Amino acid sequence: MSIFTKGLLAPIAVTALTVTMSFAADFTVCQVTDTGGIDDNSFNQTAWKGVQDAQEKLGVEGRFLESQAETDFSANINSLLGGDCDLIVTVGFLLGEATQEAATANPEQKFSIVDFAYDPDIPNVLGQLYATDEAAFLAGYLAAGITKTGILGTFGGINIPPVTIFMDGFVRGVNHHNAQKGTSVTVLGWNVDTREGLFTNNFESLDDGRAFAQNLYDEGADIVLPVAGPVGLGSAALADELGVDALKVIGVDADLYETDPENRHVYLTSITKRMDATVYQVIESAMGGNFVGGSLTGTLENGGVGLAPFHDLDAAVPEELKQELIQLREAIIAGTIAVSS
Repeated sequence: MSIFTKGLLAPIAVTALTVTMSFAADFTVCQVTDTGGIDDNSFNQTAWKGVQDAQEKLGVEGRFLESQAETDFSANINSLLGGDCDLIVTVGFLLGEATQEAATANPEQKFSIVDFAYDPDIPNVLGQLYATDEAAFLAGYLAAGITKTGILGTFGGINIPPVTIFMDGFVRGVNHHNAQKGTSVTVLGWNVDTREGLFTNNFESLDDGRAFAQNLYDEGADIVLPVAGPVGLGSAALADELGVDALKVIGVDADLYETDPENRHVYLTSITKRMDATVYQVIESAMGGNFVGGSLTGTLENGGVGLAPFHDLDAAVPEELKQELIQLREAIIAGTIAVSS
């Protein structure tokens, strides 16, 4: 457990409930994945863990459908309608439109969507959001304090808010380090003002992850933040070949030291999103009859986002920097340091 990450989410917008196993036996949760697949070592897999935890602890039945392409989203959701699923969980910003259409046409069906919320609210949809820029701000400050070249790199899968919020926080964390320490660390791959940067335009290609990281490394970056789901595994494989002294990687969503064991030694840390905790919380509320539309948000304060431990690279992080990160986390929670524009 990281010093930056609490345990399960504290209640945000719904109330945790004790549910009997006899009631749970008749409750089914169905998940529709984004194109990364259920075992993407990222947000689909982490969200599914929330369903699996509910299976183990609450006795629900869980099933999933994988989307191979964006054209599968509506078809997969529609195939789950008809009463067999008490709660349908859709995973990813790109499923926003398909989820809205299905929810509007089926007001009695409960939905929850990861990485999306609606304005105005849809009564039968609960959105799960994450203030990942808070944790990414810490990661940027960390990377700026570790880099030997003074150059960092980042790239995304698609230019959408759940991706760019990581990149925003990362760049602003670097800028904060520069302002506090008088350094001049630069970040390649994202401009927070123009909203332009490097994007693979997919969440699947490990080859793209390798190629984008190689290009950033060739331009001098010695730490790279890929925000592209499984694509980042290609960056980690490159870092393994180059050697961790040449290139380190910061993971996203899950603690990739745990989920990518083959390359675990290249991860400086990971910016975690506790989608498993929020999914579990939504399931509890739906089972207990307290489900309401709207949104809940995971933050540093409630443990919904955080930094994973430094694991094998712990010795590479000076004690002074570790203490600064603890203080910075407290300041973000207190609101004395703003991570967003």
